[in-house]
Amino acid sequence: MAANGRRRDLRGEDSAVARVVFLGGAALSLFHLWLNTFGVLSELRASVIHFAGFAALGALAWPAWQGGGARGVAALMVDVAIALFALALPFYLFLGEDAFYARSSRFLWYDWVFTAGACLVALELMRRTTGIVVPILCVLGFTYVTLWGAWLGGLFRFPGLSLEITLFRVFYSDDGMLGNVAQISWNLVSMFIIFGAFLQVSGADRFVIDIGRALAARMEGGPGFVAVIASALSGTISGSAVANVTSTGAVTIPLMIRAGFKPHFAAGVETAASTGGGILPPIMGAGAFIMASFTGIPYLTIAAVSAIPALVYFAGVAMGVRIHARRHNLRFIDHDAPPVWQTVRRRGLAFLVPFALLLWLLFDGIGPAYAAGAATAAVVVVSWVTDTPMTPRRIVEALALGARSMAPTAVLLVGIGILISAVATTGLGNVFSLMVEKWAAGNLALALLLIALASLVLGAALPVTASYVVLATLSAPALSDMILGEAVRAAFADGKIPDLVRALAMLVAPTVVLPAPGTAWNAADAATLFAAIPPEMRRQVVEATLSPQAATLALLSAHMIIFWLSQDSNVTPPVCIPAYAAAAIARASPVASAMVAWRLAKSLYFIPLIFAYQPFLAQDVLIQLAIAAFALPGIYALSAAFEGYAEAPLSWVERIAFGAAGFVLIVPFGQLANWVAIAVFALIFGVNLMRARRSAAA
Repeated sequence: MAANGRRRDLRGEDSAVARVVFLGGAALSLFHLWLNTFGVLSELRASVIHFAGFAALGALAWPAWQGGGARGVAALMVDVAIALFALALPFYLFLGEDAFYARSSRFLWYDWVFTAGACLVALELMRRTTGIVVPILCVLGFTYVTLWGAWLGGLFRFPGLSLEITLFRVFYSDDGMLGNVAQISWNLVSMFIIFGAFLQVSGADRFVIDIGRALAARMEGGPGFVAVIASALSGTISGSAVANVTSTGAVTIPLMIRAGFKPHFAAGVETAASTGGGILPPIMGAGAFIMASFTGIPYLTIAAVSAIPALVYFAGVAMGVRIHARRHNLRFIDHDAPPVWQTVRRRGLAFLVPFALLLWLLFDGIGPAYAAGAATAAVVVVSWVTDTPMTPRRIVEALALGARSMAPTAVLLVGIGILISAVATTGLGNVFSLMVEKWAAGNLALALLLIALASLVLGAALPVTASYVVLATLSAPALSDMILGEAVRAAFADGKIPDLVRALAMLVAPTVVLPAPGTAWNAADAATLFAAIPPEMRRQVVEATLSPQAATLALLSAHMIIFWLSQDSNVTPPVCIPAYAAAAIARASPVASAMVAWRLAKSLYFIPLIFAYQPFLAQDVLIQLAIAAFALPGIYALSAAFEGYAEAPLSWVERIAFGAAGFVLIVPFGQLANWVAIAVFALIFGVNLMRARRSAAA
């Protein structure tokens, strides 16, 4: 969302600008398809072309300010100047890079102009497309390195770097604007967004709506389920909550209102369901690709282990819709919904074949960028046997749509390199991690609460991707270490104490009596032993106690927790752009819509608890399904406890017991506690179900 409120009106007097944006966007998408399939360019040069193209596109599509007459002409002149400067950046790099390194990276006057100008362009375009907060954070990070870091004391003191060195690191280093995150942007994110644009233009979005209506036609609260199903499928196309709302919401929100849902509730359902598009593979917004870069874990692994947790999230939203529908007796049959088989036969080919090809190529070991390119070509070929064939004109439209959809993300991922460079240069991430560990006092639950609160605050001002990058950079190392610590304590309690720890125990905890090898131990004593190990020895202890897979799982869990928590920026006022878009369609209050969405999307907070305490992201489908089998009744119980209603009204005693059972099923307190919680759940649910049937009979 632009800081000034909206994109430029690319019609009427701006028709020339519209043509430039349309054709330039199509050319830019075509360049990325060539670059990631057949092209050969250095990563730095590819990054600068990527930034220059999307910066120019963004400058023309999002005006500096709104207004007509002379004010509008002045804004256009400013925008054209910014676009031309951005397009000059590749010429600066291509023509001057060799000479720059030949003089040992010493700046001449034009180096100052282009490197500083690139930073200013990125800051201004981030302001237009994502708001003012991200640019402010980047400016604070940049000036911390160059100026006021030297004024601080303690852990936060940084002696400072010269402006020349800082600009060099921001523009040329792997941690800067044109570094690793920019490479993710042009190599992966752009390809999947272009693929989604081709699916949308080919008519696959209509299949998403029709199949949702077909599957949910006779369900209680059916239109709400249409929103959940359609948004899940649409999320695989776009990975964007806003895109989901504007595409599927235009159909599902009026359908829900017609069925009796209040407008603000209908908008909240669509917002919560669309938020799931950011966590559902294969696209997952830009998160999966950035996570792969931060952790070194392959993208395919991240996408594969994310599928079942994402489906549990959508099930949680559907449970909230069902409870609300039963509570308000909303029974609606969509007589106009097409049959399932007819929907698949008429429109499913354009959606299912490209996706099947994409997944087959990914699991066959083909790189994600190549797989997305092949799937994009498949969209075109398959469309020729449908009622919406991809003509040359429609192909150009898809290319242009892909570029327009990608522009805000591209500008953000490049621009936020200013902040990443500052954090990498100063070691600020390690400092923040030490603070989290100190404040949490080694307690994982408290650390999760602190990070959730930080995410809530950031989510009120930052979009999802920016919130994840900031939080992951600062807190993921500490969270990963604490999850590993929890795993080591559990291993000690199971009697898995390596010889290294037994030798250390005699020095650091001589009063602790260790059990015989392989013998179960008291959890409190295991925690005492781990706490006694010096911090500088804990890495060796972790490596001796746990397998390499456990360390990878902890790192992935830490990042996934932060990524899921970052999604709350979609439903947290005042930013919550998807909620505003849904409210506009429903003609409802944006804040009321956001609060409903926040309530329905509470699995964004519950499921990260499972990531922290259970191997929900293990590369074993059976383990994931077993955990999901306990999590689903837990989420249902918590949803019902919040609403005071399940299949029938719940008393306060039932609500408290139901909520407690749900919490135990999500955060396990041991196998016995799990089965007790299941028994409590079954008892209350059974009583409540009989009450509902008696009420229906009466």
